[in-house]
Amino acid sequence: MGKVSVLWALCVVSLAGIAWAQSATNVRATYHLYQPEKHNWDLMAVSAYCSTWDANKPLSWRRKYGWTAFCGPVGPRGQAACGRCLQVTNTRTRAQQTVRIVDQCSNGGLDLDIGVFQRLDTDGNGYAQGHLFVNYDFVDCRD
Repeated sequence: MGKVSVLWALCVVSLAGIAWAQSATNVRATYHLYQPEKHNWDLMAVSAYCSTWDANKPLSWRRKYGWTAFCGPVGPRGQAACGRCLQVTNTRTRAQQTVRIVDQCSNGGLDLDIGVFQRLDTDGNGYAQGHLFVNYDFVDCRD
């Protein structure tokens, strides 16, 4: 019976790892004017969807990473996405940023805060086109 329990535990851990290791490539990323630094990192002030669950998180939690709305092709939706982190990579320049999901969107990708977008857009091509193409990986926020 002990071997069955161990095998069951390994299966559960493996499935959890697969669920956590979600990623997508060549995803369209636009920008949004959250400008959290101008709104005291207040999710309610910017009407972010996740404010229902995350508005009372400590200021250090809310300002640890740049913000994004998430509607990518791979990953959780709605409340299940709130507070999760993504490692976002500009496919053109390889610039990277870690962002926290604070909102939903409908563009089929990411809607990055303008500051994050600018840090990723190291060659100005994204601003010229109005979007970037990025890869993203769900990562541990280390909170």
